[in-house]
Amino acid sequence: FTSLSSTISGSNTDESVATSTVLDGTNGEKKKRKKKKRRPKEKNREFIGMAKAVDRGVFNVYRPIGDDGTFSAKSGLPDRTKPFTVLGIESSCDDTGAAVVRSDGVILGESLASQNEIHEEFGGIVPNLARNAHEEKIDEVIADCLEKANMSIDEVDAIGVTVGPGLEICLRVGCNKARQLAIENNKPFVGVHHLEAHILMARLPEHDESGAIGGVLAPATDDTHELVRAMDFPFLALLVSGGHCQLLKCLGIGNYTIIGGTIDDSLGEAYDKTARMLGLPVGGGGGPAVENLARGGDPKALPLPIPMQNRKDFDFSYSGLKTSVLRAANNLKKERGLSPEDELSHEDKMNVAASFQHVAIRHIEQRLERTMTLLEKEGEGGIRSLAVVGGVAANKELRSRLKAVCEKRKEPWSMFVPPPRLCTDQGSMSAWAAIERIMVGSTDEPAGHEVHARYPFSNEN
Repeated sequence: FTSLSSTISGSNTDESVATSTVLDGTNGEKKKRKKKKRRPKEKNREFIGMAKAVDRGVFNVYRPIGDDGTFSAKSGLPDRTKPFTVLGIESSCDDTGAAVVRSDGVILGESLASQNEIHEEFGGIVPNLARNAHEEKIDEVIADCLEKANMSIDEVDAIGVTVGPGLEICLRVGCNKARQLAIENNKPFVGVHHLEAHILMARLPEHDESGAIGGVLAPATDDTHELVRAMDFPFLALLVSGGHCQLLKCLGIGNYTIIGGTIDDSLGEAYDKTARMLGLPVGGGGGPAVENLARGGDPKALPLPIPMQNRKDFDFSYSGLKTSVLRAANNLKKERGLSPEDELSHEDKMNVAASFQHVAIRHIEQRLERTMTLLEKEGEGGIRSLAVVGGVAANKELRSRLKAVCEKRKEPWSMFVPPPRLCTDQGSMSAWAAIERIMVGSTDEPAGHEVHARYPFSNEN
């Protein structure tokens, strides 16, 4: 939501008319003409310094729960008294994913077409190239995952697809294909919220040959089969990805309260920008590149400031840290007698990466600890479970340090993190989020379903 304040204030720009006297170039006579003069823009200060991904009444919001507090099955439901299957499609950014997942949490078949090689030379995602690659690969990816699941589209019970937030032109590719398949094959359809899908992956149960491992058992009802989930509501989620950094109180499907969020860059963006500054390959993501480099460095080599030390709330900020890293790297170059265009030694790069990662995660730890204290004050029976989700949740250093935070609490917290390959964007997350919606009786109408580049959670649940 980087354009939020400009969206609000830009439409309110006032113009006044001033009169100026000029010489006419033809006859030298003085003529008066009207000249537009802009007044200073009226700044809407209400949202300045506030977390970005919160409903401000500007964008369409995600709210699958009706005004009466119930869900509705707008495109019908499969038979939920026995395990059913969902085809999930993901095209929100730079990878085309599809998967068939069964409602007991078993991934029957999945396929992913990466775009790393396409975007690496540009140092970031090029939206029109991403869209073209989605269009080229989506049919192949869907066919591949169905083949791996040994199923046809006729045998799939429902279809789910990411509809936002994300790159609109990329979202549209997946959404249009899913709508087409749902309408042509008369299947229930679910428009999946991308961030909810990340959050719900923490509830996906692990399986071995004997079935689900551990988890929370929900007995069968007249409408639904027996369920096992890795964790139950309510819980606290830390969502860390390339575009988002949020702390959310998760109360149920479609029912989330944002406690804190980034006011500028996300953690994933900070990793990407640090990787580019260090000249690292970012085709596979800046995060893994910086994490790998940091393993050989000294995390205390550079005295970088921890962001927002004097702001005692729950929000995040990484733009200042990015600037501090750049300044520290430039100072190192001066100390080494290098020009700004020269590269640092490999050892210096390792130290820069390690110092950045140490402080970036320390910022997360401080905000998380404050949030835990807030929730612990709610009394007995309150939230004591943390889900760490999103692409950056695959980072081993982050996982290790957050686990230590949970274990050091006076009353230790439980931490749930999806397997690394399921932290990043892929089709299984769309399928699983659709399953979770279907199990509470919620589906959408495929005809005319829109996509949303900005899609905040509703404040009204």
